Amino acid sequence: MRINLNPRDVFKQGQKGFTLLELLISMAIFTVLSAMAYFGLANVLNAKDHTEKQADRLISLQRAFTFIGRDIEQASGRPARDSFGEPVPALTGSGFGLVLLEFTREGVRNPMRLPRSSLQRVAYRLEEENLIRVVYPALDQGNSGVLNERVLLKKVKELEVRYLTPGLEWQDAWPVSLGAGATALNVLPKAVEIKIDVEGFGEIKRLFRVAPGEAVIPQPAAAN
Repeated sequence: MRINLNPRDVFKQGQKGFTLLELLISMAIFTVLSAMAYFGLANVLNAKDHTEKQADRLISLQRAFTFIGRDIEQASGRPARDSFGEPVPALTGSGFGLVLLEFTREGVRNPMRLPRSSLQRVAYRLEEENLIRVVYPALDQGNSGVLNERVLLKKVKELEVRYLTPGLEWQDAWPVSLGAGATALNVLPKAVEIKIDVEGFGEIKRLFRVAPGEAVIPQPAAAN
């Protein structure tokens, strides 16, 4: 028995493929999956970037409090002199102005054993939402010099300082009055409270102890 097959019929029987509709559906699905993968990856990268930035800012915040705490806890009752030669209290601070806190501190390292003092005059000021630590070139500012300034923290909305007196009363400014308009240049508070409002972290409060034995107000001499 002889069977005649047409080559065109054989080709048609073995031919398989996608219709135009199937191709369009496949392309649409691929496009949707690609978009989902892209946006998912973008979100992961954005989250990673945000986390790294927040971590860096947290490190800056912790470093700022480390500097403040180390300075305040080594505060000294040694007064200083300004550029005009006038006496300046060992610690001075107020709730307004650029300079929020200024004082003399001990513990300045001298690994080379140079003939210099272990005391240092430091200050903290808030300028354009930047918390800046200032180190004066000399304890007594009779000679001008270059200030050593360092930005410790950025995006600081507000910063408040309070001082605990030897009588355990909080004051917004230092030094305290001894009566009759007199102040003691070498009197230190028992503690200093720092309240800071930083963007992204909100309000944070820290209490720093001043070295004991320094915050004694001298009593006026008895009248004869």
